[in-house]
Formats: sequence, C-alpha cells, structure tokens
Amino acid sequence: MKNQILSYKALIVLLGFFVFSFSSCEDDNDTGPIDERPETVVDIVAGSDDHTTLAAALTAAGLIETLQGMGPYTVFAPTDAAFAALPDGTVESLLEDPSGALTDILLYHVVATKAMSGSLSNGMKVPTVFGDELTISITQEGVFINDAKVTVADIEAENGVVHVIDAVLIPEAPKPATVVDIVVGSENHTTLTAAVVAAGLADALSGEGPFTVFAPTDAAFDALPAGTVESLLEDPSGDLTNILLYHVVAAKAMSGDLSDGDDFETLFEGNNITVSITNGNVFINDAQVTVADIEAENGVVHVIDAVLLP
Repeated sequence: MKNQILSYKALIVLLGFFVFSFSSCEDDNDTGPIDERPETVVDIVAGSDDHTTLAAALTAAGLIETLQGMGPYTVFAPTDAAFAALPDGTVESLLEDPSGALTDILLYHVVATKAMSGSLSNGMKVPTVFGDELTISITQEGVFINDAKVTVADIEAENGVVHVIDAVLIPEAPKPATVVDIVVGSENHTTLTAAVVAAGLADALSGEGPFTVFAPTDAAFDALPAGTVESLLEDPSGDLTNILLYHVVAAKAMSGDLSDGDDFETLFEGNNITVSITNGNVFINDAQVTVADIEAENGVVHVIDAVLLP
C-alpha cells in the first residue's frame, strides 16, 4: 500500500513537470501580434494587379529605391484604368522620356509624410515631393485629391501609406515669367516680338506688372497695307511704340473679367480700348480674341486676330 501511494505521488510530480514545460514553451513562442504590413509603399504598388502601369512608370523613372527608403511617404496611386483614360499615346510618350515629365508627374503623387485618411480635411493643401500642392476636398461623394477620387484608403506599409485614386494627377505647367516670354516663345508672334524689341519695350513688359497684352498674330500684321510693318520698324520710337502701348493694359484682365461695353485705359496715354461680346465671342475694338488667358507671372496675354490702331 505504501509503495502504491509513492507511485501516485511520482505520477503527480511527473504530470506537473510536463504541464510546466509545455507552458514555458508557449511563453517562449509568444511574440505578440504579427505585423503583416508590407515593408514599403513600393511593395503595395508592385503587389497590386491594378497598378501595373504605375509600377512600370516608377521603375522607368528610377524612383523605386527612393520610395523604398525610410520615408514616411504617402502615395496617391492611380489605377491602370486611370492611366488608360489619358489621351492616346500619353503613357507611351511619358515612358520614352522617363527623366522628363514622367518623373515630375510621379513625384506629384507623393507626399513626404504619412497622411492617413482621417488626417485629411476639406480644403487642405498638401505639398508634394514635386513641389506643387495638392488640394483635398471632401464631399458627400467622397474624398478627392484635386479631381481624383480616393477609391481605397489607408493601405499601410512600414514606411508610409497608399491611397488608391481613379485619375492621374497632372501638375500645372509652370507659368512663363513674363508676358514678353509668352510672346517671344510663340511661333505665331514673330512680328510682334520684333516690334517689341525694336521699340525697346521688352524690359518694361518684363517688369513686375501686372500687364494685359492683346497680342496680334503674324497674320494680323500681314493683313496691314503693304509696307506698313517695314515703315513702322524703320522708326520704332514713333508710331510703332504708340501702337504697341495701345495693346497693353496696366492690370491683369482675365477673360472672365471682361464684360460687354467695358473700356480699358491702355499704356498709350489717353487712348482706351473697348470690349464687345457677341454670341460668346469677345472683341477688342474690331479684333477678335482667338486665344484667351495665357497667364504669366506678371500678367496675361490674349491673342487677337487684328492689329489695334489708335
């Protein structure tokens, strides 16, 4: 009987040992919750069946390694359908010169901070790695980045977050510095360029401004009586200067600011021009505005189809 009691005690001790050992093993293997987030925002894009074009673009532009860095980054990721919605040939053209516009466009989709959807507010301006800002708008339809809708939000990576959007974000082209730069850079304004230079007005119109320039095309100058342009250029300090100043207003007048019957004082002192609007067409005196609102940092240019004569 005594031996039987000892056997029971030994069995209890042995069972206790196994229970303790098993518990210790479980504690050793308990590493807490497993973080299954992708390591980088690039991994999210590369692993998505809906972002093959974006992945190819990032590779072509040499931005993979950058976006695999420590970050944090927020990437607004256009889908393949978003790229496909661009005009025909756009994607192919961008990929042919990845160091040019493609890189700028991609960097316009990246913010150098981790911006979860809950941190976005209506009207917020978010600076991008490209330099220009994105505008956040929140409506009943959802969250928009400029005009692109966020369709999937808050896909987290170790170095940031990805938000899927339904359109490609295109940064605005930088404005020319001056109204003179617009004229000089136009193939349709070589005569006006020569006239402005001959009259010594290039420096004045490169100033702070603001200026509104109504810019006659080469065809408009060609429509003047034979020999008129040559005669004007021979004496640029005379009538040529007055005619050119008659095309300039010392204010920035966008097309939306123009109303039928408006008079604007020009830089040719004492001489005004008159705006008329007929069937939606805008005229300055008798010259029709054919291209409006070409903005510069110091004003705006409107192309017209006739030379204004005071």
